[in-house]
Amino acid sequence: MASSLKLSGIDAGYGAVRVLEDISLAVGAGETVVLLGTNGNGKSTLIKCVMGIVTPSAGSITADIDGERVDLVGRSTEEIVDLGISLVPEGRRLFPKLTVEENLLLGAFRSTARADIARNTELCYATFPTLRERRRQLAGSMSGGEQQMLALARALMSVPKILLIDEPSVGLAPVLVKRTIDKIRELKENHQLTVLMAEQNFNQAVRIADRGYVIVHGKIAFEGGSADELNNNELVRKYYLGL
Repeated sequence: MASSLKLSGIDAGYGAVRVLEDISLAVGAGETVVLLGTNGNGKSTLIKCVMGIVTPSAGSITADIDGERVDLVGRSTEEIVDLGISLVPEGRRLFPKLTVEENLLLGAFRSTARADIARNTELCYATFPTLRERRRQLAGSMSGGEQQMLALARALMSVPKILLIDEPSVGLAPVLVKRTIDKIRELKENHQLTVLMAEQNFNQAVRIADRGYVIVHGKIAFEGGSADELNNNELVRKYYLGL
């Protein structure tokens, strides 16, 4: 059973600095929804709110997981991961002095995942064959594209229902950005995932999006009900397409 996510009226920030104001969005079961915005507009803060890293000052965040509705606000990040929500963080955040295999094993901390580590590891290697070849290589010595593969695979090791992906294109060459976005689509389809992806590379993000939101200065400036609506919106054309 696919899972969904809903944010309503979220305010959040750091100390006296407000970053998000009255944010409401939804990710339906089995959807890929993109959160578009340039640097500094609050995408990462919103993702951190969902993961329990930042606590909103107002609003609610709920997830429907296998038919059970769960309030995420106030839960620890560990509890949220254990529910089946996983994050691929901006900048990948691997353990550079650990091997590929060791990084994958750390992704299987969730109790459900620990019960089937061997199968899940094999699944990751089948999905990302390069990681099998490099399984004893230190993560910090890999290329940016290989590290992004490892970050995605590490998230997959937790057997998530909902996958959050923060800026997967950062630091990658254009050809690697395309491969990464294609791989995200493949993962979503093969594993029946619900995906919320924060991204500033508009052209790549909308290739796999069912729909999306544009965030400007911490507020939702536009909600597109389809990739076509995003492509044809004046705000998007101004900020992302230079038209």
